Amino acid sequence: MTLAQLQLFRDLALCRSFSKAAKENGVSQSAASQQVQEIERLVGAPLVNRATRPLALTSAGELFLGLARDVLRRKADFDGELAQLQQRTEGLVRVASIYSVGLSEMGRLEAEFADRCPGAHLAIAYYPPARIYAAIEADQADVGLVSYPEPGPEIEATHWREEQMVVAASPRHPLARRREVVPFELNGVDFVAFDSELPVRRAVDDYLEQQLVEVRVAFEFDNIALIKEAVALGNGVSILPRPILESDVQQGRLVAIPLASPGLTRPLGILTSKRRKVSPAAREFVRMLEEQEELIPLPVS
Repeated sequence: MTLAQLQLFRDLALCRSFSKAAKENGVSQSAASQQVQEIERLVGAPLVNRATRPLALTSAGELFLGLARDVLRRKADFDGELAQLQQRTEGLVRVASIYSVGLSEMGRLEAEFADRCPGAHLAIAYYPPARIYAAIEADQADVGLVSYPEPGPEIEATHWREEQMVVAASPRHPLARRREVVPFELNGVDFVAFDSELPVRRAVDDYLEQQLVEVRVAFEFDNIALIKEAVALGNGVSILPRPILESDVQQGRLVAIPLASPGLTRPLGILTSKRRKVSPAAREFVRMLEEQEELIPLPVS
């Protein structure tokens, strides 16, 4: 039985889908199915209940999943300790990030990390927040970048920085020429919101409620790119992190208007595993993040 087979089975248990697990491991769906059948033959028991949708593990499968995770975790620990022993900051650093961090600055972070650790490189995947926590727990990522970070039994959450939230509007919107927006001025406006399941939506809703503001939610999206596009088309205003608006403001597509006191910030955090030691390269990437200062404020539009 190979480490690749153990990794495939671990990913199958997480994804509950042969096609998704195959994609994660760069093999065809039929090859993934054959490998799991081979594992079942070696173990001598069915590990997957293929009659359910999504797929479910059998009792034997749950036991085997624990074994697979332990072996893969020990292999990752060995790799990290060996690299530390050899005093190297080389190799692959797997980063799982929310979309907004990638949109605003991942290119810059990649360039700085390449200068800092020429022998290492980043493999970046963009996921919704819940998927990032799952990736850290399943040893599919070394570092996670999320907003509103929360620690867990297997997850270490470190505060990274606070991002100022501002009103995003089309240059043609009546609020566009304001130097700042007092919260009550948002009463009754058409609003482009985050999906209700996201932490940032709950934070914005709580802020508006505390300010006794009621907006008309015109659209809801689960990613910032779609929210910015809807705002640029004049479908309403939104409250977004200031850094992700930088290029849009420079292009004249959007304006970023500060909120008058009391304002609102969005916390960003760094996730790592409590159970698995990260490699020297991953530690250096985290150290670089912690040294980052917040981006220079956008000029008032």
